[in-house]
This record gives sequence, C-alpha cells and structure tokens, in this order.
Amino acid sequence: MAWLKGSLSLLFILLITIVVCVPLYAMALLRLPLSGAPRRVLTRRMDFAIDFWVSANRFLVTALKLVKLEIDWPQEALSRRNWYVVVCNHQSWADILLLQNAFRTAIPPLKFFTKRELIWLPLAGPAMYMLGFPYVRRAGKAEIAANPALKHADRDSTLAACNVFRNHPTSVLIFLEGTRFTQAKRAARHSRFERLLNPRTGGLGYVLSGLRDEVGQLVDVTIAYPGGPPSFWDFLSGRCPGARMTVRTLDLDPAVQSGEPKTQRQALQPFVENLWRAKDERLGACAVS
Repeated sequence: MAWLKGSLSLLFILLITIVVCVPLYAMALLRLPLSGAPRRVLTRRMDFAIDFWVSANRFLVTALKLVKLEIDWPQEALSRRNWYVVVCNHQSWADILLLQNAFRTAIPPLKFFTKRELIWLPLAGPAMYMLGFPYVRRAGKAEIAANPALKHADRDSTLAACNVFRNHPTSVLIFLEGTRFTQAKRAARHSRFERLLNPRTGGLGYVLSGLRDEVGQLVDVTIAYPGGPPSFWDFLSGRCPGARMTVRTLDLDPAVQSGEPKTQRQALQPFVENLWRAKDERLGACAVS
C-alpha cells in the first residue's frame, strides 16, 4: 500500500525534524552572544544535528525499502576531516536524501545552496540558515537593472558562508544546473546536452575561491533513475524502482581555485564542460542498460 508507506515516511521525517530543531534552535540562541573560539566550537557542535537527521532518514529508507540504490564508487580515500565540494546533476528532491545517505560516514555533512524563499519553510528553513547553508536570490537581469546592489548579492552571501565553513571540515553540495532537469527546461534553455541542463559555474567558482586553502578535491556524482526521476511523494511511497549513483573524486587544478576571476574563469569553464560531457554519457549509458 504505497499511500500508507508514503504517509508513514512523511510523518517520520516530520517528527525527526522536530526532534532535531528543538535543540538546534536552543544552541542557535546560546550562540548569539558568543564570539571567537566559543562560537566556533558551538557552531561545529550544531552540525551534529545534520548527522542525526541524515542517520534517521537513512534508517527510514532502509527499513521501508524505499529504493534500491546501486553505487559505482571506487572508494578513494575520502575523510570526515577534510573539506570537499560535491557537484551533482539534479532531477528530483530525492537526490538530496540519496546523497546524504550515501556520504553520511564518508565526508563531512553536506551543505547546499538554497533558494532564498525556502527560509520560510516551517522548521527546516530557519534550521538550514542557522547551520550556515548559503541562501541565494538568483536575481534576473531586470531585477539587477532596477537594483544594481543585487548584482553581487549571491557572491557576497556565498563568500560569507565560506568564512564559516573554514571553521571546521564541511562538504558543499552544488547542483550546477541550478534547478531540477526536465525536457521542457532543456528545450527552453537550449541545452548543449541530451540529459542535462547547461551548468552554471558562478557559484562553484565562488566556493572554490572562498575555500581554496581548504579544498583540494572535487567529488563528482551522477544520479540516474532508470525508471524515470520520481516525485518526492513517489520516492517516499516506495514507487521509485531504483537509482544508480556514480561517484568520482577529482584533484583540482590551482587555476580553478584562483582568486583572480579571469584566470579562474578560463580554467573553470572547460573543466566543467568536460565534467558535464562525461556525466551526460553516463546518464545515456544508464538509459539504455
């Protein structure tokens, strides 16, 4: 009974979110008057909330057998003591749960770019803000023309988040497409790829610059749904036939982490283009297998 499994999954996630948010909100209040080392220590402790939430949801996925996940991962030497940037294609809200479950014990907690509007999401929105998730506005050309101050708003918020990330090992997750893939979006955006939207390198460049002294490797993840990407409700209901994840770790050229914008742009654009070409081929291979 898919509807019952979906209802139980949704209720479980809601309850776990409440359990996590109560102490997290309390720690955020305690942190307000602090500065220096005490503030950094408490900020690090607050990340345990992410680990607990992910572990609970990992139990949910396993206990209710929501999805069969196949992972192609050479298991290179990753560590919870290092910083990483993780890039992935984006097709469903389920992507985030799968990524968190797969990397729970391998790398530090994942923090990802979040649309500014989601700060109003009950419980989770303020929690992500307190945990240092970068909130971005993604202002359009018309908005920037009306208010030029918005031009660098996302860059400034990202660099501010990186200042906090330097406090302790963190994994920054970036969906370079900026939104979930659909064929309609692919056509509207004139994508150069068959199964991906054109990647946006701005946010990635800001993070690599902001963490250039900490991050030495990029974790490249490709998620494929052979039966088609599920809605979040379908995923929670166990109506996702399966998912395949390919994980590769790449060393970063110093040029792509350069603080000099022109140098970084010249190195980063071909790097990401090659990354996306390989990812598109992997998705194609999954579609025909």
